Amino acid sequence: METNLKIKNPIIAASGTFGYGEEFHKDFYDISKLGAVVTKGISLNPRVGNPTPRIVETASGMLNAIGLQNVGIKKFLQEKLPFLKKAGATVIVNIFGTTVEEYAELASVLDRADGVFGVEVNISCPNVKEGGVQFGADPKLAEKVTKAARKKTKKTLIVKLSPNYHNIPEMARAVADAGADAISLINTITGMAIDARARRPILANITGGLSGPAIKPVALRMVWEAANAVKVPVIGIGGIRNVTDVVEFLLAGASAVQIGTANFVNPNIASEIVDDLEKYLVQNKISGMDELVGGLIV
Repeated sequence: METNLKIKNPIIAASGTFGYGEEFHKDFYDISKLGAVVTKGISLNPRVGNPTPRIVETASGMLNAIGLQNVGIKKFLQEKLPFLKKAGATVIVNIFGTTVEEYAELASVLDRADGVFGVEVNISCPNVKEGGVQFGADPKLAEKVTKAARKKTKKTLIVKLSPNYHNIPEMARAVADAGADAISLINTITGMAIDARARRPILANITGGLSGPAIKPVALRMVWEAANAVKVPVIGIGGIRNVTDVVEFLLAGASAVQIGTANFVNPNIASEIVDDLEKYLVQNKISGMDELVGGLIV
């Protein structure tokens, strides 16, 4: 990635699927091995999230309607960030607000936080009833949020795009022109699940965000569209579960990828993919990522 943030490899743990990193580091592997770790979405104040049930398995994926439950910025800085720093992780903090001013304040606080290397602006969460999704569905609002956050931080600013907006190139250009250093996509696709016997939605929130292998073809297409629309690095997300998936996203134009739902299936998956990617490069006599990024032949 050609930003002021340099990562050791292109494998990043995705927001909302990795908690605050503690469980993975203590029980599975050294998280400093990853290119970066993106935290759960952090808001100014703590959030309890949506009522349960809020996760359901689907064909080739899962639906979640967690509702951005988190400890809030103050507690994150006091209790979560010190651990991540001690673990040696490259920390990117995902932020969420219900107003432009909240995004700006969060960016300002994190700009002063030692141990935070980047900020990922979440304008695309489909399972909360306010904020988030409205910014991700309007390029002008997305531009406004990006500019507000950009003014408040010198750290790498990543904007996470929604797949639920019909014109990805337009949205990508809007946030890139507004000062985003990089773009990440896609977030989950809005969906629902129904209990046929009870004739009721399974999720208490009724709808939720679909993730996992089921959305990978959509994600690949949108990453390709975004990478061809902007000059800033693109981070690919969506159904990645092995090194072949990673290579596909790189060929589509991603400079890095985030591993999300696969972490629930195999908590070691991101670490394993780091190793597998290194082997892939050696076996195929590829000297670096530049030989893969954007290498799709069309």
